[in-house]
Amino acid sequence: MMRCIVALFLLLSAALALAGENCTVCHKKVVRGAHRGLPCLSCHLDETRTLANPASRESGAAGCVGCHKGYAALFDHAMGSRQGERDFVAASYGRVDKGFFGNNCGACHLGGCTDCHAGRGHEIGKPRDRDCFTCHKGYFVGTDYYGMAPREDSMRYQRGEVAYGEAYLKMTPDLHAEAGLSCGACHTMKSLAAGRKSAKVCTDCHEPDRRVPEHRIAAHLEKMECPACHSAWAAQEYGTFFLRFSNSPSQELYALRRDQAAEEYVKSAYLRRQDAPPLGLNARGMVSPIRPEFIAYFTDVRNDRAVWDENRLLAARWKAFFPHTVRRGTVMCEGCHENPRRFLLERKEERIYQLQAEGMTLPSFWDATGQQVVNGAFYPARRYQVLSGKTAEYRRAYLEKWQSLVNHVEASSAR
Repeated sequence: MMRCIVALFLLLSAALALAGENCTVCHKKVVRGAHRGLPCLSCHLDETRTLANPASRESGAAGCVGCHKGYAALFDHAMGSRQGERDFVAASYGRVDKGFFGNNCGACHLGGCTDCHAGRGHEIGKPRDRDCFTCHKGYFVGTDYYGMAPREDSMRYQRGEVAYGEAYLKMTPDLHAEAGLSCGACHTMKSLAAGRKSAKVCTDCHEPDRRVPEHRIAAHLEKMECPACHSAWAAQEYGTFFLRFSNSPSQELYALRRDQAAEEYVKSAYLRRQDAPPLGLNARGMVSPIRPEFIAYFTDVRNDRAVWDENRLLAARWKAFFPHTVRRGTVMCEGCHENPRRFLLERKEERIYQLQAEGMTLPSFWDATGQQVVNGAFYPARRYQVLSGKTAEYRRAYLEKWQSLVNHVEASSAR
């Protein structure tokens, strides 16, 4: 009888052991961070059919969304789907190279939750700015928040300080960065999962100061996005060249960064600027900063000769955007009201770059002819005629602006 009881006890003990987790018998893993103390199967789901990567896009983040409800939707929005980039490539470089996107555009965007959540093995935590800047750097809005602008592609300019794998120019940072606000102050997980770029707009925190002359002009507040005036600078790339080489030793003569393109490609830009961005209309019809999404040129080089048109223009697309370079000060009145070039209405006699003389198709980068804004429109010429009229109201505001600057005296030293 006693033997039967002992045997039954051993069988029950074995069954209980099999029913519990025994992952760490083989897997010497220690869970740290936000998930410390959780059993393995909280994320890996099933011991017999273990989910190897519970945070991956392929699994729909099945190991995460059991607790973090609704966040699988992130994979369907811009960060995960890359639909904007895919559409652009399909309409441009993809026309001449079907594999272009996979070979040249696969480094960024969401592959799983741990891309952002400090995914070093089993150390899960809340995203930090440095996690965002894995992708949001260079020509993608992000590191400009901390005053980092992309350098030229030529290796002679790939020098100085490096952050997040990019050599950068030191520029004026966003005043919110100076105040200590991180990316998450405006870009919450809930807003991203809902497909919104941010959780807040400027007026959620700031009330326009009516003592500022510009804020007393109704059209400024009713028709303009805040960054149209308050963006100190923005990275702008005019003319993005991809050259594809086959059986062409001359490829080695190009002293350019080679980490931006597939092995058979060389990438460079005609011109890069880091000043106040041009203005157009966004999807809401509001005046907004715009810049080239890419003015895309392509050359196919075989046996060191261009196969057909050299520098063939494949797309000239602009995009309304929000530079993360906000400052309190703004441009003077004439910076918009007497500057048609800023609205891509450059006068022919004022052109400096003669693009057509160099076989680049467009009459000018700052002439809307042959170009488009994918999420808005260029500023209409007829509206600019009204904007540039020096009415009595404009003259009064202009004088008041200058008086406000003349009468504004900064303390010479701290007291």
